[in-house]
Amino acid sequence: MTAPDPVRAGKALGGAASAILLLEAITVLFVPRGIAQSGSGLTGPRLTFLIVLAVVLLLACGLQRRPQGLLIGTVLQLPLLLTGLLGSAMWLVGGVFVLIWLYLLQTRKELLGSPFGPPPTAPPAAGQPPVD
Repeated sequence: MTAPDPVRAGKALGGAASAILLLEAITVLFVPRGIAQSGSGLTGPRLTFLIVLAVVLLLACGLQRRPQGLLIGTVLQLPLLLTGLLGSAMWLVGGVFVLIWLYLLQTRKELLGSPFGPPPTAPPAAGQPPVD
C-alpha cells in the first residue's frame, strides 16, 4: 500500500518522528530525579550523559526534515534504551519508545516504500516542466 499523496504523508511522518524525539528528550530529563535517590546516586558523568542525550535528541527533532534525520533518530534509540542501566524503569520506558519508533519506520515503509529513503518531493505543477 502506498499513500495517495506521498509528499503529505512524508511530512506527516516527519512530524511524528520529530514529536517522538521531543517526548524522548523530555523523558530523559526526568531520569536524574529517579536515579538521585537510588544506588550510587547521581554522579557527574551520569548527569552529563543524560543532559547531552537530551540535547542531542532535541537537535535531532529539527533534523527530521532532512534525509539523514530519520537515520540519526534511529541511531539515538540505542542510547535511549541504555538509560535503563541508570534507572531500571527506563528499560520499560525506553523499550516503549523504541517500539513506537519501529512502528513509525514500518508505517513509513508501507506508505512511502522505504523507511529511510529521501522524503518525497512535490510533483511539478500542471504545465510546468519537471525539475531535475
